Amino acid sequence: EQIISEKKLLAVMPTGAGKSLCYQIPAIISEKRTIIISPLIALIDDQVTSLKLLGVDVEKIHANQERQDNVNAWLRFKSGQSKIIYMSPERLMTEKMIAALKNLDIGLFVIDEAHCISKWGQSFRKDYEALSQIKNLFKKSNIVGFTATADETTRLDISKKIADGYAEIIVRGFDRPNLYLSIQLKRKWQNQLLEFLTPRKQLAGIVYCCLLYTSDDADDTHCVDLGVRRIIKKKNVGGGGGGRG
Repeated sequence: EQIISEKKLLAVMPTGAGKSLCYQIPAIISEKRTIIISPLIALIDDQVTSLKLLGVDVEKIHANQERQDNVNAWLRFKSGQSKIIYMSPERLMTEKMIAALKNLDIGLFVIDEAHCISKWGQSFRKDYEALSQIKNLFKKSNIVGFTATADETTRLDISKKIADGYAEIIVRGFDRPNLYLSIQLKRKWQNQLLEFLTPRKQLAGIVYCCLLYTSDDADDTHCVDLGVRRIIKKKNVGGGGGGRG
């Protein structure tokens, strides 16, 4: 209701609570264009694919697509054939893109994973901080943000960035009974890892390692011992998994 009423909003909702529906439905029923900004290419691809399967005309522009695919997506959005387009912040906040968008009637900007815009937020990204310029560049457009992780300080900072502190803040809880955190003193980490994994042979999970060679050691030494099937191993190059751009 807040979005349909064109009110600025920051919504904090747990993962799996339906955040995407809260901005997809207003975007679909609106007569104006909507731009959805997401930090992860994998997330963009997943949401666009799901919407297209439902018959929604939606486009995407990011670095993992061929140039001509990006051009065609832009032309369909520009012509009005599609009213919804997904972009990364890097693609949106270029002089060329901003100039092109100013010629269109953009009704709504959606900032997904909005904690990335805050200097107090998890996974702060400078490219995301540039999104704070949208409120001045597109004064007639509405701006809303969504995230699953933002304490009070972060929420206030996000509101300031997207709406000069005047965004309606809706918090729908952080309780995730299936998650917990624990810390153990590292002794012989290989044995500790083995003790943790042994009773979980039939489950799926992810083991994060700080260094690539540690990942290699854990992978090669214990996967055979446990009969664990390796799916993928990828060096962590600095957060934001799933690709940017």
